[in-house]
Amino acid sequence: MADFDDRRDAYENKFALDASLMFKAEARTCKIVGLWAADQMDMEGDAANLYAKEVVSANLQEPGFDDIKRKLIADFRDADVEVSEHSIDRKIEEAFARAQQEIHSEEG
Repeated sequence: MADFDDRRDAYENKFALDASLMFKAEARTCKIVGLWAADQMDMEGDAANLYAKEVVSANLQEPGFDDIKRKLIADFRDADVEVSEHSIDRKIEEAFARAQQEIHSEEG
């Protein structure tokens, strides 16, 4: 019975680690995308960093990246900056791949 408990505990620990890594990857993705979007809207320094934090917070509304995509589309429209939905999707995909790679190399 101890073997079963050990396997169950190992599986639960792996699941928790995977969930933690996914959360980190999504948060880092949002920060990368937020800084990119801030640059598109000519924000710099503290304003850009604050905007990136807003994008990270926006991602907590629902699973996936649709919530930040809606935010970016609205913010670009309000700032009178033309960025296609396809460009936003591509940037999110690139940022997610980069975030996963960075986290993987940090975790060793």
